[in-house]
Amino acid sequence: MQAFFRLSVPSCRLALRARFAALVCLAALVAGQAHAWSLDDVAGLAQQSAQAPFQSARHAVPAELAKLDYDGYRDIRFNPDRALWRADQLPYEANFFHVGPHGDSVRIHEITPEGVKLLPYDPANFNFGKNKVTPQRWGDLGHGGLRAFSHLNSAAYKDELIVFLGASYFRALGAGQRYGLSARGLAVDTVGAAREEFPRFTDFWLEKPAPGAERLTVFALMDSQHMTGAYRFDIKPGKQTVTQVHAHIFMRATEKPVVTLGLAPLTSMFFFGENQPRPGDFRPEVHDSDGLMVATGEGEWLWRPLQNPTSPLVTSFSMKSLKGFGLMQRDRAFNSYEDTEARYELRPSAWVTPLNDFGDWGAGKVELLQFATPDETHDNVAAYWVPGKMPAPGQSLDIAYQIAWQGKNQQLPPNGWVTQSRRGTGYSKLGADAQGQQIQFVIDFAGPALDALPEDAKVEAIVTASANARVLESLAYRNPATGAWRMTLRVQRLNNASQPAQPIELRAFLQHNSNTLTETWTNLITN
Repeated sequence: MQAFFRLSVPSCRLALRARFAALVCLAALVAGQAHAWSLDDVAGLAQQSAQAPFQSARHAVPAELAKLDYDGYRDIRFNPDRALWRADQLPYEANFFHVGPHGDSVRIHEITPEGVKLLPYDPANFNFGKNKVTPQRWGDLGHGGLRAFSHLNSAAYKDELIVFLGASYFRALGAGQRYGLSARGLAVDTVGAAREEFPRFTDFWLEKPAPGAERLTVFALMDSQHMTGAYRFDIKPGKQTVTQVHAHIFMRATEKPVVTLGLAPLTSMFFFGENQPRPGDFRPEVHDSDGLMVATGEGEWLWRPLQNPTSPLVTSFSMKSLKGFGLMQRDRAFNSYEDTEARYELRPSAWVTPLNDFGDWGAGKVELLQFATPDETHDNVAAYWVPGKMPAPGQSLDIAYQIAWQGKNQQLPPNGWVTQSRRGTGYSKLGADAQGQQIQFVIDFAGPALDALPEDAKVEAIVTASANARVLESLAYRNPATGAWRMTLRVQRLNNASQPAQPIELRAFLQHNSNTLTETWTNLITN
């Protein structure tokens, strides 16, 4: 863990002097001085800013902009002909979002061999549609965010590749994908504190790509009440676009410390699915992700089907080391969704792999937060890594990882994996009262370890339940219709009159001759 955490360099300067020094440094670089810009430059700004008290960057916007409603704001569009680097015919282009009515803006800079320069707000870059406004009087508002384009799907046209918009949110696409889940630079006090803190990127630096460049590099400066951060994003487009992230996070010396830090956080939506169908909706499933997958350093693979709970649900998976985790859209079949507009089968999975560039991540836990959503327009799922050792105020944290935005060909366990998980009972000779106390699951598996089994192989369903439940039945057999392996299990809830009903934790996998054939299906029964 010593390589993962490093102490910030102590400073005897006053907070005001530190902030002034950072501004002077930034002004000199933006002035166009030739400089090989790097993550260390952003880290210098972040570290100096961390020595001063936090000040919100939100500012008032012109009254006529503040009055715009949702449709009015959506009618403001960037003029494609004015995209950054379009005239240079480079592999990538970028354009910018307009500042919204709430005044959250970012500064955007361009890095070229000649130096670093600020790209100020220019109303000529935007088409204001039907809005009757006078943007020439607004001055330099900054920008709302940015998005980059590349030849992702065609050599004749540049498609959206990645978007940075709102707080520290970003999301990317691989070839043939539609936008779905998002990533964030950092999650702070998502669980366990009075309120969640949302760090935000305040500045971006776009490195002008060379002709034929295979990746796009973006730097970002992050600020928040309890920390600042310096980020480098290296984005390589492809069938699975890969975003490499290197970050230095500096903790402010505040009176009230942070409760939890969530590293490499992902945010998604699960409305309903095969394990939790919704009566009255013609679509079988609606979600951007259907499960959390985790690969531990001990070699175990876990699969937790997502759900839309009636109340907030927090679970975690502790381990000595992490190989990877992700919110996955594993089901890629159109007929699982039947939505010709949303095309949920094309939403990407996001697989996070730690990089050891700044040292091993060490011990910690993958934490999963799920809460109720009334419809499909709200994200209600978050997953992130919580380090076992928190940096103290005045310390810094260095982290490196990559996110693979995957489609049909995505990360899977090496042996076997869950293909579907259904809950419910069929015909039963049990009485209605007995059925009410029992819960049944049907889980299908696939994978090379299962394909290699002889026809007469004796496969066992290994199932365990928490102390408040009893496993009544667990069977493993070939599905005669498909030839794949299926597990059915029946669980009885053990009621305790003196305590409220607690969630039931289930773990199950397939085994043959003491050899584990599949990932571990792990589910939480809340009702």
